[in-house]
Amino acid sequence: MTDKIDEDERAYVRKPVALDERITSDGSSPWPVEAGRYRLVIARACPWANRASISRRLLGLEPVLSMGIAGPLHDERSWRFHLDPGDRDPVLGIEYLGEAYRAADPQFAAGITVPAVVEVASGKVATNGFAQLTLDFATQWRALHRDGAPDLYPEALRAEIDEVNEGVYHDVNNGVYKCGFAGSQQSYEHAYHALFARLDELSERLATRRYLVGDTITEADIRLWVTLVRFDAAYHGHFKCNRSKLTEMPVLWAYSRDLFQTPGFGDTIDFEQIKQHYYGVHRTINPSGVVPLGPDPTGWLTPHGREELGGRPFGDGTPPGPPPAGERVPHIAG
Repeated sequence: MTDKIDEDERAYVRKPVALDERITSDGSSPWPVEAGRYRLVIARACPWANRASISRRLLGLEPVLSMGIAGPLHDERSWRFHLDPGDRDPVLGIEYLGEAYRAADPQFAAGITVPAVVEVASGKVATNGFAQLTLDFATQWRALHRDGAPDLYPEALRAEIDEVNEGVYHDVNNGVYKCGFAGSQQSYEHAYHALFARLDELSERLATRRYLVGDTITEADIRLWVTLVRFDAAYHGHFKCNRSKLTEMPVLWAYSRDLFQTPGFGDTIDFEQIKQHYYGVHRTINPSGVVPLGPDPTGWLTPHGREELGGRPFGDGTPPGPPPAGERVPHIAG
């Protein structure tokens, strides 16, 4: 994602995405859903991209939507494929994601963000509309879902999911960035208090239910979890979100471990890349670029006890299979 500071309040303001066309099955956009036509570009470090990679895993879209993985480090030229042979994405043939943005618009000057969905044949970004992308994966891409795919955005629960997501976005997903990039004490403290007030509210909600909305995993859980899983590794220290570590918030810590140990969640996480990105790229916050060695990730594998609350992770569906060989992340050694 891209960040900006409001000079009036010295508060962090997230810029809107610039290429926000949708990929749809109903002819409502210039980009139709089609197997093999697109490549999803993510970075393991980025929570906004992580949402897309989790949804793709849970819904079984791997055979119809390939995935490129930008490395954790980038510069003013944008996200770079520095983990691939020759420093180029093997399908798109580009070194920097910005090349795909400029293929779509030669004058493109806005933020070059992940996730981005690129049309393989033309090399053009079709969309970087992160907010709508996963909702469309759940609805517009339904004909291409795997057998047993869960319903991540059930129609009967959409109003409640949207309401939860709205608060989580402003105070948690974006709230940690508001803390980290605040340009004044006042704006930092405002964001800090909003963040932890919302986390306390979510802790209370999740104390008696396994998942945020209904009794299965939904879009709401995906959106909250991608921030929680990065909390102690990056946001607690790097972004000054330090009232409490995740491991010191018992309900949220157990909830986060439950999802981490659910296929499709923990198998998308590379803690080293997360730390390399936040501590290595944000030089205004961490001028030395030194990356911390901790925290110890083995706690993510400990029992969580959330099964006692009931719930059915995949509803009437089934867990996804293992990730494709080229997409596997390092295993946490206990």
